[in-house]
Amino acid sequence: MQIKHATLSALALSMLLACGKAPAPEQATPAAAANPKTDAAAEPAGKPVVYQVFTRLFGNTNTTNKPWGTLEENGVGKFSDFNDAALKGIKALGTTHIWYTGVPHHAVIRDYTAYGISNDDPDVVKGRAGSPYAVKDYYSVNPDLADDPANRLEEFQALIARTHQHGMKVLIDIVPNHVARRYESLAKPEGVRDFGADDDTSVEYARDNNFYYVPGSAFQVPTWPADYQVLGGDAHPLADGKFAEVPAKWTGNGARSVQPAFDDWYETVKINFGVRPDGSYDFDKLPADYAEKDWQAHYQFWQGKEVPNTWIKFRDIVLYWTAMGVDGFRYDMAEMVPVEFWSYLNSHIKQQNPDAFLLAEVYQPHLYRDYIKLGLMDYLYDKVEFYDSLKLVMQGKGPTSELVTIQQRMADIEQHMLHFLENHDEQRIAAPEFAGDARKGMPAMVVSALISTSPTMLYFGQDVGEPGAADAGFGKASRTTIFDYWGVPHHQRWMNGGKFDGGALSPAERELRQFYETLMQFSAKAPALNGAYRELHTDNLAAGSAYSEQQLAFARYNQQQQLLVVSHFNPQQGIEFSLQLPADLITAWQLSDGKYLLQDQLTGKTNELVVTAGKGEVQVKLAALGSVVYQLNRQGE
Repeated sequence: MQIKHATLSALALSMLLACGKAPAPEQATPAAAANPKTDAAAEPAGKPVVYQVFTRLFGNTNTTNKPWGTLEENGVGKFSDFNDAALKGIKALGTTHIWYTGVPHHAVIRDYTAYGISNDDPDVVKGRAGSPYAVKDYYSVNPDLADDPANRLEEFQALIARTHQHGMKVLIDIVPNHVARRYESLAKPEGVRDFGADDDTSVEYARDNNFYYVPGSAFQVPTWPADYQVLGGDAHPLADGKFAEVPAKWTGNGARSVQPAFDDWYETVKINFGVRPDGSYDFDKLPADYAEKDWQAHYQFWQGKEVPNTWIKFRDIVLYWTAMGVDGFRYDMAEMVPVEFWSYLNSHIKQQNPDAFLLAEVYQPHLYRDYIKLGLMDYLYDKVEFYDSLKLVMQGKGPTSELVTIQQRMADIEQHMLHFLENHDEQRIAAPEFAGDARKGMPAMVVSALISTSPTMLYFGQDVGEPGAADAGFGKASRTTIFDYWGVPHHQRWMNGGKFDGGALSPAERELRQFYETLMQFSAKAPALNGAYRELHTDNLAAGSAYSEQQLAFARYNQQQQLLVVSHFNPQQGIEFSLQLPADLITAWQLSDGKYLLQDQLTGKTNELVVTAGKGEVQVKLAALGSVVYQLNRQGE
């Protein structure tokens, strides 16, 4: 038979994609069921791609890497390292948004008193460079990141402008649940008061207090484990096992003891959002029907209502950054803050920038829908469900069927669930403690990036197989340090002395980088990824072929583009099998019996789809850890 170039009835496909008109939900799920897209002209091209970069590590070319090393010994990256070459390299990964992690001024162990900044006490700072989640001044930026600390805010504003010039948007962290034990803003606008400045410290709780207290008691630093010494044992005038805080405040993770444990977030203090110590709320409850209302309605709900002082402080902070040109925020541990606050905060942000990108860290699946619908989050980490299951697949410990089940379970909110394989909290794929080989992330990245309408996030160094292999000081290997000054070796080879051209990469690293560029550019542009999803896994497991729980296959499609995606997770050997396409998919694609040309969007190689008696078949051959992304050719010969 001659290979055909398919024709498609737009009306027929539109009807199939419309809510309630698709095949059975366990087989074909409209990927955006809450807002199905049936007008091809109205569909955006592809999906957002977020590039998370740990800002102080990105541009550092120093290779000393002394554990607990100082900035002078180990070096530090700067805002200015994100020059045109660097930003072009980030953009080449399909990036639409850069999350500059660690920008707000947090506690650091370096003397900046010449700039009016108080010294931080190493007894309540993790690492020498400090945790980015112990914010000390929400109206300024980390002085380590500036060429001239006196002009640090202006240097960050210049970075915002450069990022925008390269067609990407800027995200920064907001950490509402906790701040550094010594919060002290030098850059706050006139009339703004620091957190805690007006608190009544004689009581454990008051609605308009910013912190919780243990009245009449002094804070005590944790008891250190036997294998831990502050700053690795290096002498420091403030490293004396003491920190003056009277009365003691609750610790960031909610610990109420005057002496938190080493495993507590002892470097931070818990913020009070009007939640009484017994867990009851001291503010207006958001009516349940607001889950179906837009941000404008939420904004109007809060007008004229009294809210806790902390809410107002954070509203002013995010609007300050929004006015500066920041395009959105990543919210740390959002689930530890009541959903009503998020309704209040996010509706105020959307009032100023309706296109703001709002991403939250929520790890309890039963809360997902509340934080999306009532809290007005655009996106949540899909960590506990999708990432955790995909990690097991990469490690050879879990079945791919679990991914199909999760995708079905998330069908109503999947467009809000951000996918990732790495971030600053998680182990590097190449770390022995995870997969031990960055190539094992390749089939997983194809699945993660293409299975849903959700945005995809990459962590810097992931694209070249960075293993996070050394102990930098505070914390252990397998995660690139977020606490100390460090050079990131594989990433430094891509930097190539500041050229940002990959010139020092090994052939294997260069091949991996090219794979990520090809895949992520495709995901950022492919219109089918905003269309329908049809899992092919169940049909092919039942087909009696070599297809197994080490493979995952699915279709993504809309009027403009039809894709078949197959990934193979076996790291030792390849596989050949006949991929079966069920009749409902063939009907949805409006294909008659015959042969149709397919082209792999990762390699450019071609294959063919054979349709017989209303069902489809593709002969698939994959190398170990291989994937294909076949696009149906609908053009005339």
